[in-house]
Amino acid sequence: MTYEATVEFKFDSTYTPKNCSYNPMIPDYIPEQHFTLTAPTADWNTTQMFKLFEKFMLMMGYAPSSIMSGAMSLVFNDMVLEEEQRKVCNEYDLTMNEDLVDKFKEMRKLEEAMSGRLTTTIEQANANLSGK
Repeated sequence: MTYEATVEFKFDSTYTPKNCSYNPMIPDYIPEQHFTLTAPTADWNTTQMFKLFEKFMLMMGYAPSSIMSGAMSLVFNDMVLEEEQRKVCNEYDLTMNEDLVDKFKEMRKLEEAMSGRLTTTIEQANANLSGK
């Protein structure tokens, strides 16, 4: 038995400005657009599906930053459990805002520990150079 699957995104638009009719001399005026994006998706994963939808949104004129923001809003909104958000943060090595204070404290301790070691190493190097 074989499994076949296809997804199709379709976009149709028309635009008629209020104060002028179609003029081929206006370079950025497109009165009508029709896009169809079709892809075989039998063995696709979620990432591949999102990449296809990203291409579709780019074809429609969305900015890459807007698309990325929209994708992030699927995870980081009030309707998603914090546990699920943390799974994504762990996968992509992200820190949630409410965890920043603890992270800064941890970094500060690490800096202090490293600073102490650096001072000791410098003192040892100076002692070795002076022949003590």
